[in-house]
Amino acid sequence: MEIFTGSIELQLLFWSVVLGLVQLVIATTMATKDQGLAYNMSARDLPAPSVGKIAGRFQRAFANFRETFVYFAVAVMLVTVLVKESELSAWGAHLYFWSRLLYVPVYAAGIPVLRTLIWTVSIIGLVLVLLSIIA
Repeated sequence: MEIFTGSIELQLLFWSVVLGLVQLVIATTMATKDQGLAYNMSARDLPAPSVGKIAGRFQRAFANFRETFVYFAVAVMLVTVLVKESELSAWGAHLYFWSRLLYVPVYAAGIPVLRTLIWTVSIIGLVLVLLSIIA
């Protein structure tokens, strides 16, 4: 069942936003568990208490998502506005979304080489979306 009837690129952009929100909730919840509710409800004038290994991985995975998501969102918007949707942009959007989805549990599990390969696939997907603009 589709949420809306936009292009596949826009649908995957929508699901990428959902993925980002889920990552935000997981990272925040894990940090709150480790740092304590009192700190997270404070003015945070003091340095943050450290978080555990797994919470730190979720925070770093989310930070990494934020680093690439803005470029993906702009690329999808450009493809849409310029009416350049194609098989290339659809493949690129799929590669970006599914690799970003897979990246989270792989990072949380601490699998370094696989994590880097998955990140690389997401960047390839982003580049394919961009290439569809000039193709």
